[in-house]
Amino acid sequence: MEKKKDKKKDSQEEKRPSFGQVVLSTLAAAFGVQSSKNRERDFKGGSIKTYIAAGIIFTALFVLALVLVVKTVLGNMG
Repeated sequence: MEKKKDKKKDSQEEKRPSFGQVVLSTLAAAFGVQSSKNRERDFKGGSIKTYIAAGIIFTALFVLALVLVVKTVLGNMG
């Protein structure tokens, strides 16, 4: 009985997207492009918490990059 649980646990872990796959899926979501194969993988094996965290981090970095670009451009004008 424990072997069945171990196999089930291993198969669930194998289906989880890797860190790189989560990052790529987050970037694809930001640009609005995602293959159906990757979307299915994300919904079947991914944790909602992981994608929410990745989305928040990406959004914060994007806003920070925009602020830095605007400050740099405005700083060079004067």
